[in-house]
Amino acid sequence: MSAEPGKAKRYTGRLVDVTFEPGRCLHAAECIRGLPYVFDLERRPWIQPDGGPADLVAEVVRRCPTGALQYRFPEGPAETAEHPAVVGRNPAGQLLLRGELVVDTAQGARHETRVMLCGCGASGNQPYCDHAGPCGGK
Repeated sequence: MSAEPGKAKRYTGRLVDVTFEPGRCLHAAECIRGLPYVFDLERRPWIQPDGGPADLVAEVVRRCPTGALQYRFPEGPAETAEHPAVVGRNPAGQLLLRGELVVDTAQGARHETRVMLCGCGASGNQPYCDHAGPCGGK
């Protein structure tokens, strides 16, 4: 499950673009529950940004706890970070961060707005969680 971080696929819409980084997806399914007519695993492509209002697509993308999904309005800035930053730990031990973040990775520093970081040290996708260790819940 540990695809290389940074390998994102872009889905272009008229009013909003969505990117998906599969190596960070932990299948929280917030997207599918939030807008099943935009995010549908049975359809290809599985993300259709024009399937819903752009502001609602952005709202649902922001629910993704890992940051595997991101959005950008073609005529505007990328997703803005929460202020102040919020750090939490879920019951499984994974670290959940939201805000203006800089995450050090093997590929270099990455600017993020949402991440789920490994809390046990067993992830093969460090520092991101990949459900490999005891805090991954598997």
